[in-house]
Amino acid sequence: MDLIALIQKIAIFAIPGILAITLHEAAHGWVASLRGDKTALMLGRVTANPIKHIDPIGTLAVPFLTYYFSGFLFGWAKPVPINGRNLNNPRWDMLWVALAGPGSNLVMALLWSLLILVGVSLLPNAESVAVPLIYMAGVGVLFNVVLMVLNLLPILPLDGGRVLNSLLPARLAISYSRLEPYGMFILIGLLVLGILSKVLLPMVQFVIGILPASEIVNQIF
Repeated sequence: MDLIALIQKIAIFAIPGILAITLHEAAHGWVASLRGDKTALMLGRVTANPIKHIDPIGTLAVPFLTYYFSGFLFGWAKPVPINGRNLNNPRWDMLWVALAGPGSNLVMALLWSLLILVGVSLLPNAESVAVPLIYMAGVGVLFNVVLMVLNLLPILPLDGGRVLNSLLPARLAISYSRLEPYGMFILIGLLVLGILSKVLLPMVQFVIGILPASEIVNQIF
């Protein structure tokens, strides 16, 4: 593999993956700052700089190992610090803070899907540019949809768990929040048992199916 091909292959996977994780976390901090909590903003976490968000284990090691052994991409970034006591209306505002991350992934998936159409429009006159662009955009759609759907699972500490916790009556929310220390163990268990991919795959396919250029994304993967 020549140097240019290697750079293209790295870009195809690295750029969409870094943007998906980085902007997801930055979105949490940005919405929190709008709702009264400036903690993430003051700590420099409302930024597109990936170095601020990368967790060596969750962002690098775990995704590589899970994809290599199972074919399913799983990982996480450093959680953005949110101080609920600073929010204007903690329970309600936390719902919007939690939804900001998956919401950013949905927006990015839409933008990547539109970029696929741009790449297709360049064919066949600029194939050397269009083909890598289409593949990178396809990876961007897949990464963002998987990250969105995964994070919307109603399991703490995932965003879906935060949303459910905000919607539950106060007494039930307190009981439910006690499950948070076990959330990652539950997820890993579901992953190892092969249940996680079976739960997520239909939802991922549904979301991709409603995006522009969905047929091209399905052909790529």
